[in-house]
Amino acid sequence: MKIAVLQMTAGFDPADNARTLVQAVHDAGAGGAAVLFTPEMSNMIDRDRARAARTISSEDEDLVLAAVRSAAREVGIWVHLGSLAVKGAAADDKWRNRGFVIAPDGSIAGRYDKIHLFDVDLASGESWRESSVYQGGGQAVAVRLPEAVLGLSICYDVRFADVYSALSRAGADMIAVPAAFTVPTGEAHWHILLRARAIENACFVVAAAQTGTHADGRSTYGHSLVVDPWGDVLLDMGGAAGLAFVDLDLSRITEVRSRVPVIANRRPVAEAEQP
Repeated sequence: MKIAVLQMTAGFDPADNARTLVQAVHDAGAGGAAVLFTPEMSNMIDRDRARAARTISSEDEDLVLAAVRSAAREVGIWVHLGSLAVKGAAADDKWRNRGFVIAPDGSIAGRYDKIHLFDVDLASGESWRESSVYQGGGQAVAVRLPEAVLGLSICYDVRFADVYSALSRAGADMIAVPAAFTVPTGEAHWHILLRARAIENACFVVAAAQTGTHADGRSTYGHSLVVDPWGDVLLDMGGAAGLAFVDLDLSRITEVRSRVPVIANRRPVAEAEQP
């Protein structure tokens, strides 16, 4: 199964980002990919929330989602649109950090709202409070593609192993982790966490990432990764924006699970009593 991974430096203008994404859909199709993976916040990255509020739209009105659906239909390719910032259903709702799986006919085959919101104060002085603007989801989501079951997650979710256990119980053969990781946390934990999620669930992990310095002044880590079920890194895109291709040997999943049967041997665990 051939996949394409887009590493991008999204700005705060959705129209500019839409052009990048549409071109990636066409290039992925021309390169023979069955699925294109894009990063978290593919429609815009803007930490100026007042400016972002003038740009963000509902799912039905999001121009990036519409453009990518149209391109996917034209090319005939699956697209995992890592996530978009979209408005909630009601006028007073918080926003959603929502991922989409788009089928080759342009229909939406699956949606996932990021469960774990990034509320941290980093030693670098950076402070992030996603929960002040975004509403977290509460449901793990897996989508069946023709060749594999794709589990969905977003960025900070990668630190919470329960999400990935739920996805492997749902039959996930590969798990997407689109991200816009900060540079300090990326340098410390990105590779370790993604390899751990692949190993403990004996599945492929595909992590399309934002990279570089964005128009709003934010910097992201890059290093989009594809990791196989044994934990071997098949792709590391470093810091440059661009499109890369990887051939996934799906028989590797059965091979690894027969060598170390972590899925078959998994047992439910009762909560420990507090001492």
